[in-house]
Amino acid sequence: QVELVESGGTSVQAGGSLRLACVASVDPFRRRCMGWFRQAPGKEREGVAAIYTAGSTPAYGDSVKGRFTISRDNAKKTVFLEMNGLKPEDTGMYFCAAGVLTVGYVGPCSLLRSGYNYWGQGAQVTVSS
Repeated sequence: QVELVESGGTSVQAGGSLRLACVASVDPFRRRCMGWFRQAPGKEREGVAAIYTAGSTPAYGDSVKGRFTISRDNAKKTVFLEMNGLKPEDTGMYFCAAGVLTVGYVGPCSLLRSGYNYWGQGAQVTVSS
């Protein structure tokens, strides 16, 4: 049974930083895109960042480029989201997602929900002004 468990969500002041972590039980962990998505109340879930391997080019949503950094530790089956310069509009539930198993790197990971078939329960991030 696949399980993704997020941690690190909390409340923070605008301009602050947070680091989210997601431990995945999916096997194998390698050769899959791992992504972070977020959903604000009343809004669609949007892709924030995604990564295939540590050496590949990550994908970022336009609203977080330059502020957020995604990384992964394959040995620990963990993906991280480092968030700096947080803004109130970054508030939302952050979800970790695992994509399908691939045969190799085929380009930057998708930020579309359809590219992922395993999801965590989410971690709440609240940024106050």
